[in-house]
Amino acid sequence: MRFHKYQGTGNDFVMIDDRARTFPADDYALVRRLCERRRGIGADGLILLRTLPGYDFEMVYYNADGYLGSMCGNGGRCTVAFAQQLGVIQDKAHFLAADGPHEATVDADGTVRLRMMDVAGQQEVPDGIFLNTGSPHIVRFLPASSLAEHNVYAEGRAIRFGEFFNARGGTNVNFVEEPQVSGQPWQVRTYERGVEDETHSCGTGVTAVALAAARRGAASPVPLRTIGGDLSVSFRQQPDGSFTEVYLNGPAEFVFAGDIQL
Repeated sequence: MRFHKYQGTGNDFVMIDDRARTFPADDYALVRRLCERRRGIGADGLILLRTLPGYDFEMVYYNADGYLGSMCGNGGRCTVAFAQQLGVIQDKAHFLAADGPHEATVDADGTVRLRMMDVAGQQEVPDGIFLNTGSPHIVRFLPASSLAEHNVYAEGRAIRFGEFFNARGGTNVNFVEEPQVSGQPWQVRTYERGVEDETHSCGTGVTAVALAAARRGAASPVPLRTIGGDLSVSFRQQPDGSFTEVYLNGPAEFVFAGDIQL
């Protein structure tokens, strides 16, 4: 099987051109093996690019645990870049993902600007602020200068598998440090459901952080810094507290391609 590897600010994916629909999509053990970093290709997730009437393509996303996932923002941006490499699109895309239709553009410098779903609002819960940006997210703000030493794995796992969220399918958990100087990026670290570990970046996660940061006075576009690099999120905040015209902006880069025996 031919595969391509892409990454967006360190969030990495095995990309499969499945326009012929030959990939065994219900073989979750295979997906898990391909994503495994010591015995497989290694990735945070696997993505199938498929044809779909009415769209440029369909994005089918699997988490590293082998199971179908909800929307993946960085994965969406990487799929757009992959579609461009395949010649499926030029510099604009209209595609379907797990949470519905999306639009995207690719700038000359490789920046992919992905329109995310509108977000109805935010909910304060005991563990932080909850939002659904295509995937469920908790945003927890930390004191200044504490993020670097924070145990993201332990606390994120405790929240994700805690009684409240585990009964609802789990959640992703973002830990955030507000910039002390205006205009500097918001620092973000994320525990991802489905990967069950901290990842270097999470697109739907930084989107959730940017919208939660708007409650603290952050203006669009919000700059954000993850372990894997910088992203930005732009949006339009409505009087009722909802968000429209939400865009996740950042790089999506080809890493390598190869063949693997299934």
